[in-house]
Amino acid sequence: MLGRLCDDLIESGVHGLTPLGSTGEFAYLNQRQRTAVAQATIEAAQRRVPVIVGVSSTSTADAVEQARSYQRLGADGILAILEAYFPLKDAQIESYFRAIADAVDIPVVIYTNPQFQRADLTLDVITRLAQHPRIGYIKDASTNTGRLLSIINRCGDRMSVFSASAHIPAAVMLIGGVGWMAGPACVAPRQSVALYDLCKAGRWDEALTLQRRLWRLNEAFARFNLAACIKAGLAMQGYNVGDPIAPQAALTLDERKVVEAILQEVGEVS
Repeated sequence: MLGRLCDDLIESGVHGLTPLGSTGEFAYLNQRQRTAVAQATIEAAQRRVPVIVGVSSTSTADAVEQARSYQRLGADGILAILEAYFPLKDAQIESYFRAIADAVDIPVVIYTNPQFQRADLTLDVITRLAQHPRIGYIKDASTNTGRLLSIINRCGDRMSVFSASAHIPAAVMLIGGVGWMAGPACVAPRQSVALYDLCKAGRWDEALTLQRRLWRLNEAFARFNLAACIKAGLAMQGYNVGDPIAPQAALTLDERKVVEAILQEVGEVS
């Protein structure tokens, strides 16, 4: 089923695949399951688009081993996520990401999501990490668009900024972002690609009209469980992906109707 979904996403025009991010429920999978997801995605992509595999751990040594193993599987890049139990200082956070980037020969995207992570990356840490030859990208889920502009201003061409679903993608593109890695593209790939194309062409009026329609999907994700929304949406589109992993819960019938109505409005389900 994952292979079929990857095929269909690529056929819909997405520019890359990022398994083992938040949408992929990385925090609920053991390492055997994570490896299986990464391998299945890489094999399905067949080099048609880049596959950027999520690496996440509370341990630097474990994160380094994950990154190396995914590179051996054929990953084109790493999406580096820091999980933290005890509080960490800036130097410790920075060393975690540097260690991952030092361990591989492929590009690394640093990922910051302060809503869920105990340890966030400060602007100073991001600026220093941008000096690393393999750290040239950041996915930011802070909801703070001003912070993104600060990253762009500080780092220039050394750090390309990707939006997450917590931001308004068109707004991020307008200020200099290069795209987005976000859950909505899994269930609305054609519309997401159309939005990207409009932004790249500078057709901002049309882009914002489409963005307003798509934003209802982001609102549903924020209101309900992210994985539950994605899995319900995929089920409506004919993918038997099951329920979110416990202790998460599937959407209620009323919640499913909300998601279905949004997907019907944007033309992703009939």
